[in-house]
Amino acid sequence: MTARVLIADEDDGFLADAAAQIGTRGYELSWAERPAELPRRSAAEIPELLLLDLRLAVADDLALLKEIRACDAWRDTAIIVVAPDAPDGSLVQLLAHGMTDFVATRRDVDEIVARLDTQASARRELMRTREALRSAASALKRARDEAESRRKLVDILHEVAGDFSPEELFHVLVRRVALALSISHCSLILARTGDDTGVVATAFENPALNNLEIRLDRYPEIRAALANNEPVLIEDVGHSPLYATVRQEWAASGFTVPIHSVIALPFTLDARRSGVFFLRTLRGEAPLTRSDVEFAESVVRAAVGALKRSQAIESTRADRERLEVLALTDPLTQLLNRRALMERLGAEFDRSARYGLSLTALMFDLDHFKLVNDTYGHLVGDEVLRGVGTVLGRELRVVDLVARYGGEEFVVVLPETPLEGAVAFGDRVRMKIAERPLAGGDEGGWLTITVSCGVATFPGLNVRSPDELIAAADEALYRAKAQGRNRVCT
Repeated sequence: MTARVLIADEDDGFLADAAAQIGTRGYELSWAERPAELPRRSAAEIPELLLLDLRLAVADDLALLKEIRACDAWRDTAIIVVAPDAPDGSLVQLLAHGMTDFVATRRDVDEIVARLDTQASARRELMRTREALRSAASALKRARDEAESRRKLVDILHEVAGDFSPEELFHVLVRRVALALSISHCSLILARTGDDTGVVATAFENPALNNLEIRLDRYPEIRAALANNEPVLIEDVGHSPLYATVRQEWAASGFTVPIHSVIALPFTLDARRSGVFFLRTLRGEAPLTRSDVEFAESVVRAAVGALKRSQAIESTRADRERLEVLALTDPLTQLLNRRALMERLGAEFDRSARYGLSLTALMFDLDHFKLVNDTYGHLVGDEVLRGVGTVLGRELRVVDLVARYGGEEFVVVLPETPLEGAVAFGDRVRMKIAERPLAGGDEGGWLTITVSCGVATFPGLNVRSPDELIAAADEALYRAKAQGRNRVCT
């Protein structure tokens, strides 16, 4: 089914260049020139994907996004926000108000299309998962209606719908199905079509068995189930044509097979993992039947659907966490950014004030950094900044904070550290930076640089807040610059 993309933009020309490329990817494209009217669109006009250009004040942006997401009709729409030069803090707020994904520039058409492709794929998987869940619920209702003896299916489906890892779910499946059908042998074999061997992931009859490799040429029902992707039922192994060759091998070796009947039920988790749910009864036990196949298939289908749903939810959660980390991290140095620093500094400041502890801030600034950029270029300048960030990070304790404050400025926060200790720390870092080659210079040489450092502490004169602590460190840094650079001042 073709995914519909709605571009919401107050400016006719904003995404004109992107429209042609979006259309070539098979999307059905439409425009909404007045984003404020989006919450009042009819259900039939709601697209699968919304590309929303937010260029208003942040408060208005959030209000519009919140209003859209509050509408039931928009619940399943993936909302991709295009917001160039988004102010600090807006990304986290946009996520909290229902944004699905984010693009930071209007100019990169390839990134916009890639975001659409990713969200369209995720939505298709979500729809498939929901359909699998609906099918599982339908199978459960049929099982309840068919016979009183199948009530056990209810308990099994409730259990496998939990938040399990694949290994845990495999173990639960073989145990519960074996008990429900009163059979002694039930295992799960991991294998793919065409494999010569499979791996026994778990077995009811031998719980200690784990990752045992088996030859699939000895199991014709497993190979047939994988090849045809359909359940295989053998009600009597001793007479089934499928076992003709294998029975000859058994007779030649004098091997007596205790197995009476078999079900091989194939399943697929993802592109890498597939296998067979393997049920067997022994001689003297009642043979497995077509109703047993339907029962086991209902259980496995529900379990696989639950596992895929869990994986889809985990993937979405991981994407959200990744975006939240990006909102708090400087992309060049991977240190905290300015906003994240001030949030954490506020908590440390409150703790220091409450318990009467010292809290010291150091502000480092690279000396003559403009000359580095002008002489060697911004790529070398970026390498220098990353190198300084690495040196700072290696010198910190677990409780310390380091952030790129802006441009070529870095801030280090040392909890429970008096002024004297912080000055010693600043001098140590200053000397290590001066001694370390940070980037390649011209003609294969190496580039070194010096830093100046200002130190301020709390409790201290005129320091009553986190902002005043940073301001005091900045004033001390100014003194270090005025006194000749490459030094630490308080």
